[in-house]
Amino acid sequence: MAEVTGLLELTRITCFATSTRTGQLADLELRHRSRARCEDRIRNAKDTWLRNLPLHGYTQNQIWCQIVALACELIAWTQLLALTGRTRRWEPKRLRMFSVAGRVVRGGRRLRLRLASRWPWARQITAAIQRLRQLAPG
Repeated sequence: MAEVTGLLELTRITCFATSTRTGQLADLELRHRSRARCEDRIRNAKDTWLRNLPLHGYTQNQIWCQIVALACELIAWTQLLALTGRTRRWEPKRLRMFSVAGRVVRGGRRLRLRLASRWPWARQITAAIQRLRQLAPG
């Protein structure tokens, strides 16, 4: 048998149907992509927290779903306001910054968060905290 080597050329073709009669293609694509991000967030919530409802009563699970919705909102706003680059698009399972090992230290009438300098995402977390502080009033 002869060995065949070569490049396989792949072409990506994207199509979406809409009933919108006016508007530029770029505007329609932006609207479509924002809807896809919303659906990704719903998928992540289902995979992470809503696979099995942990409580027994209907009302208790209803409260659990509200807590999950709040957590999803906090993650989305944190990604939008504090993170940059590729970290802004990370899924919750990859966002290990929420489970970082650190130490809260009191000194000089202030509380400080100390992170291990060897930890791979220490710079990204400190930069995110600084961005959030800049947004805070006062």
